[in-house]
Amino acid sequence: MIFPIVAYGDPILRKVGKHISPDYPGLATLIADMWETMYESNGVGLAAPQINKDIRLFVIDSAQIFDHLEESEKHLLSQGPGIKKVFINAKVEALAGDEWAYNEGCLSIPKIREDIYRPEEVTISYADENFVQHTETYKGITARVILHEYDHIEGKLFIDYLKPFRRKLMQGKLKDISKGKIKVDYKMIFPG
Repeated sequence: MIFPIVAYGDPILRKVGKHISPDYPGLATLIADMWETMYESNGVGLAAPQINKDIRLFVIDSAQIFDHLEESEKHLLSQGPGIKKVFINAKVEALAGDEWAYNEGCLSIPKIREDIYRPEEVTISYADENFVQHTETYKGITARVILHEYDHIEGKLFIDYLKPFRRKLMQGKLKDISKGKIKVDYKMIFPG
């Protein structure tokens, strides 16, 4: 089942997600639906709040990024090869390395992309889809995708990292998104 993506302005995108247990109703189906929704929307990550679920769950497939690199981005290959994983009840344990800029976007905030600075490395603890616990360290693009999706389960959006003046300049676009005055090639639901 393909879920509609929750648009900017919906309060669920600002809620901190709740921890879930292995007996969460329909978890395997929900995860399968999240993968399907993410790919149908041409995303590389999707967090539960983006499909109107206030839980600590996200999926990422950063391998796709490495499959479609522009010539000018080939230096990113040293960060590869990317991963496809489910993260449940994730907690960032440590951040390391220099902050670097990359042009980020978000399915919930379509047609807006901005250079966002994030650390080059993240250590994160989480449970996988079988509720096996892991603590792992990721670098580069994969770390960035993880941090972007992790922010969603913490009630944060990538635009929160922008300077106030830059955010002010995009207020009109953000209002249009929240009012549904935008055309995208995937299903969305809008506040109200």
